[in-house]
Amino acid sequence: MDTLYHQTSQLILDTSALFYKLENEPNAEAIENEIQARIKQINTNCERLDVLVFKTPINQRPMAKMRVDQLKYDNKHIQASLTNAQNKRRRREQEKEEREQLLSRRFGNDHTAITVDYMAQESVSLQNSHRNVDEMLHTGSRILDTLRYNRDTLKGAHRRLIDLANTLGLSNATISLIEKRVAQDKYILFGGMFVTLSVIVLVIIYLT
Repeated sequence: MDTLYHQTSQLILDTSALFYKLENEPNAEAIENEIQARIKQINTNCERLDVLVFKTPINQRPMAKMRVDQLKYDNKHIQASLTNAQNKRRRREQEKEEREQLLSRRFGNDHTAITVDYMAQESVSLQNSHRNVDEMLHTGSRILDTLRYNRDTLKGAHRRLIDLANTLGLSNATISLIEKRVAQDKYILFGGMFVTLSVIVLVIIYLT
């Protein structure tokens, strides 16, 4: 399990590094496809890890489960980042296409062309503002989803830690009870020895 865990963790790091290439890479779609393929591989590895968790010793199982949940969380974050990058790329392509369409238009005189050009620029600015607001809302929604998932993960980890603490607490109570019983048996042994010796001494004194 440790080998597969470290391989998956390294795959997440390598996948995250690919996002730096999306900014200046002209063939961004190919990188996006590569990232998506790695996300699927990470999902497959996490499913295998879920099976392996139940094969680990019981006392190590909560920690192993937490490690796998962290991998799933990181992979969801990568998927959200990929979706955001794809949306930005599509918006840039659409804006570029709209600018080309506006520049390709021909008008009857220069005054009309200048007027329409200003109107086109204003329209593009409004559209950009609208898209930016949509992007902010989308990003906020993704952040809220991520926080909800993180909260659920932390709650699950908290419950597992409480169960583990209760188990350890029961073991400590049992050990304390055993130690108390041993001390009581020791006192009984010494008391019995003292009484026996006292009886022997009294018998000897009485007979002599």
